Amino acid sequence: MEFRERKRILFFGLPWTFTVYTITEEMLNMKRGFLRTVEDDCYMYKVTDVKMETTLMERLCGVATVICYTGDNTSPTLTLYHIKHAREVKEFILKASEEQRMKRRTLNTLNLNGVVDVDSDALDM
Repeated sequence: MEFRERKRILFFGLPWTFTVYTITEEMLNMKRGFLRTVEDDCYMYKVTDVKMETTLMERLCGVATVICYTGDNTSPTLTLYHIKHAREVKEFILKASEEQRMKRRTLNTLNLNGVVDVDSDALDM
């Protein structure tokens, strides 16, 4: 299964931009630009959480924004702005990311660059 959505402007939800989101069971791809194009990919198993946000104007136009939180160092968040069928896309990403983690036997892809709290008494034993 594959979703292909275009970023839409908030003028009646029409796709008058040069941003295309392609979401497959294994990868999320964002291609932006007209004269200078930029592509950003993220494997589904790296997606740790997905959030959907909708402003009043987005609701009036029938679109929403989907935010994917990833364990990727280069792109910790991938935002799919103003897309139609946002709830279906969000559910698909959640399901596909869980299936890819199970397939790869990946437990968690959180970025552990932060400080880990360790009990010093436990280390003395």
